[in-house]
This record gives sequence, C-alpha cells and structure tokens, in this order.
Amino acid sequence: MPLTRITDRPLVLDEHVEAVAHPASGAVATFLGRVRDHDPGVTGEVVALEYSAHPDAGDVLARIAAAWAARDGVLGVAVSHRVGRLAVGEAAIVAAVATAHRHPAFDVCAALVEQVKAELPVWKKEVLADGEHVWVGLEGSGDMGDPR
Repeated sequence: MPLTRITDRPLVLDEHVEAVAHPASGAVATFLGRVRDHDPGVTGEVVALEYSAHPDAGDVLARIAAAWAARDGVLGVAVSHRVGRLAVGEAAIVAAVATAHRHPAFDVCAALVEQVKAELPVWKKEVLADGEHVWVGLEGSGDMGDPR
C-alpha cells in the first residue's frame, strides 16, 4: 500500500523515501513542493499559504497513489499534502516514487504530482504581506464546493 497523508503536521521527505524502499529499486525520484514568497499572478509578497481540504481528500489521494503504484515497473509510491497555515519555505507536498531505473521514476513522480495538483480537493489561500489574501484553485473545485 502506498503511503498517503493529508496532515497539518510538517512533511518529512526522508519518511517518504523510506516508505518506497524496495530491494529491486535502483531509483527513487522525489518532489518537494515548498511555499514561495511570490506568485506570478498576484501583486504583493506572499507571507504564508493556508490550505483547506475537503473531508474526502484523503480518499482521493489514496486512490491516485494506488493507481500509480499498480503500474508496471513501479515499486513504491508515497505522497502527502499538508493543510493549515504554512510559512514561506515549508513543504506543502512531498512525493517519492521507486522504480528499477531513473527515467520511469522521474516520469511517474512528475505525473503523480501533476495529477494530485489537478484532482485533489485542496484549496489554497495566499496570505499577502499587506494583510490581504487571494484564493487560488477554486475554479477546479467542481462539486466539492467553495471552502469559504
């Protein structure tokens, strides 16, 4: 079973790497998505992100990870997303994928992260230095609703 978590606790890359350990693995590709101090589409300095998740987000994440883990050649998958208030520099998403060779590990890890970003019912509020905020990603919320 893949390791998946929606959590308000800090994400640890090494835990994800350990979770995909396999004797046949010659490669582990990882991704660490961190909060940055800017957004190209927003005017103003970003000081924090506040993530909110739909109650079904954990099940969605588990489904996505299980589908990638079931693919030929994939030996392990681990992916977690953080919720709550995150400061600049903190990890918002961590993923690790183990395969026998490097190219499939890179490809699957990238595709996994893209699918999580596209399908996971998690919303992001950017908190700006001037006290204003901007919601990001609500257009993809479908029938999950607006978190406000």
